[in-house]
Amino acid sequence: MGAYVLRRLLLIVPTLLGIMLVNFTLTQFVPGGPVEQAIARAQGEGDVFGSFAGGQGDAGASDFGDDSQYVGARGLPPEFIAQLEKEFGFDKPPVERFFNMLWNYMQFDFGESYFRSVSVIDLIIEKMPVSISLGLWSTLIAYLVSIPLGIRKAVRDGTSFDTWTSGAIIVAYAVPGFLFAILLLVLFAGGSYWQIFPLRGLTSDNWDQLGFWAKIGDYFWHITLPVLASTISAFATLTLLTKNSFLDEIKKHYVMTARAKGLSERRVLYGHVFRNAMLIVIAGFPAVFIGVFFTGSLIIETIFSLDGLGRLGFEAAVARDYPIVFGTLFIFGLIGLLVGIISDLMYVLVDPRIDFEKREG
Repeated sequence: MGAYVLRRLLLIVPTLLGIMLVNFTLTQFVPGGPVEQAIARAQGEGDVFGSFAGGQGDAGASDFGDDSQYVGARGLPPEFIAQLEKEFGFDKPPVERFFNMLWNYMQFDFGESYFRSVSVIDLIIEKMPVSISLGLWSTLIAYLVSIPLGIRKAVRDGTSFDTWTSGAIIVAYAVPGFLFAILLLVLFAGGSYWQIFPLRGLTSDNWDQLGFWAKIGDYFWHITLPVLASTISAFATLTLLTKNSFLDEIKKHYVMTARAKGLSERRVLYGHVFRNAMLIVIAGFPAVFIGVFFTGSLIIETIFSLDGLGRLGFEAAVARDYPIVFGTLFIFGLIGLLVGIISDLMYVLVDPRIDFEKREG
């Protein structure tokens, strides 16, 4: 197993290199880079997209910078453009910038945000609790609901209960998370029906004035709708995985032997089948958590106005704040690859019969 883990760890380097190279290359062809963003802000246009929509500047402006490669740079002195390029590091060739970035990332130096004057690490640490809250609660609720429901469906396979619950699960899986989030807002956050839950945010404005138990209640009051919206897809997948895993175990010979010995159905199910059927579900917990953490945070945080990592990444991409974009990409790419290894180790831990080295051989 040690050789397998070592190979997986060594593969992290070329995988991360490929991820960073592809994304860095794509950004070289995307219009509206950091320099254009800074130019648009200097001219009071808010962002570079106003320059795309509103033309190339005032027709009566100075002729300085008319031949600039940057949108909206007409009328600005070349010295100002050169200063911006140097400030953002664009005075160097792309290849040099790429390898400088990799060298800094190898030392876990992710630099500062272009437009926030805050280090990328500090921003990630500040926003991470919100995203972790969403990912952790969504995963726990998905497991607490999916495992009993999956077991029930396996025991009553082919019955009307199995049929209608499967239909409900398929519908839940097919509904996009953002659509379900909007539906929850409309129904329960004062959209058109009931105003039971708050519309946005993770805490109330008077959070600091609340007592300990009141803070806990306020937190769960705010987190309920975002967690429900981000749980729906993981819930469907886990339920079907649990059901199929139980069905596979129920058909094995040791189950028939246990029944032949006169053991009760409950004893057979929870004393023998449960341990074996749950191996794949329990071992996949890290991967499920990371999946919910990554895939659901952007849309859910944006809809519910939660200041987490998903929203941070979205705003950084729009503003072309490349230190945040590439810093978060590197960190979460690394976390995702490490979690893949941890998931494999979990499989071996819960079921020592699994040997990845023999399978690779």
